[in-house]
Amino acid sequence: MWHDEIVEEIRSIRERYAQSFNYDLKKIFADLQKKQTEGGRKVVSLPPKDGITARWSRQVKGAGSKAEETSRRST
Repeated sequence: MWHDEIVEEIRSIRERYAQSFNYDLKKIFADLQKKQTEGGRKVVSLPPKDGITARWSRQVKGAGSKAEETSRRST
């Protein structure tokens, strides 16, 4: 199997980073938010688009007063 050196290096960096927080996602998330704040770039939050299916609730957003159930199965 062919291995890409760059991909392997990125995976190694990602593994060391996660290991430095003992694989605690809350700590990793907090660190990334801190880096984002310290980065000095403007952060933009966009509102959700109408008509997009809510992934976790399985309801269609923007369907008026009543949300429609969706039944999508992954294949």
